Amino acid sequence: MVYVFLADGFEETEAIAPIDMLRRAGKDVVTVGVTGKIVIGSHGIPVTADITEEELKSLSGTEMVVLPGGMPGTLNEEASEVVQGAVDYCVTNNIPIGAICAAPSILGHKGILDGRTAVCYSGFEKDLQGAVIGNKGVVTDGNITTARGAGVAVEFGLELTAVLCGKAVSEKLRESILCD
Repeated sequence: MVYVFLADGFEETEAIAPIDMLRRAGKDVVTVGVTGKIVIGSHGIPVTADITEEELKSLSGTEMVVLPGGMPGTLNEEASEVVQGAVDYCVTNNIPIGAICAAPSILGHKGILDGRTAVCYSGFEKDLQGAVIGNKGVVTDGNITTARGAGVAVEFGLELTAVLCGKAVSEKLRESILCD
């Protein structure tokens, strides 16, 4: 199961594009509403989450956790004990984590990026404590994938697909959506 956490103020493209890519690749993706069942994106688009954070009873079977960025979505995600617990669970169990835009700051604040190459939305580099700041749009270092922002949301989704399903599946998906 892939859990994508949505909190009021999340960047819509940074959530929907990876969800779409992962589902096209056959992964079970569940959106988790941190701030309720209906979550309002940073551009006013309401999204109905599959479950609320109160309904997330167990992380057993988790394959990946994805944290979209946006403001104040990232702050709302970081304030959630459920999100914090999911990130800790992934780190403890060597489960991949994806974070885009401002959301890599959540990982930086927890010391998870220490010694890893990571990227984020411009201006948040100071929050990637201990990270080596990369220069690509999307970077995977170990089991952590980070991305700069909405402009690379499809690439982020394709990279998450490669992490979970392999490069061949990701490349086939890339071709099917005409992503050169």
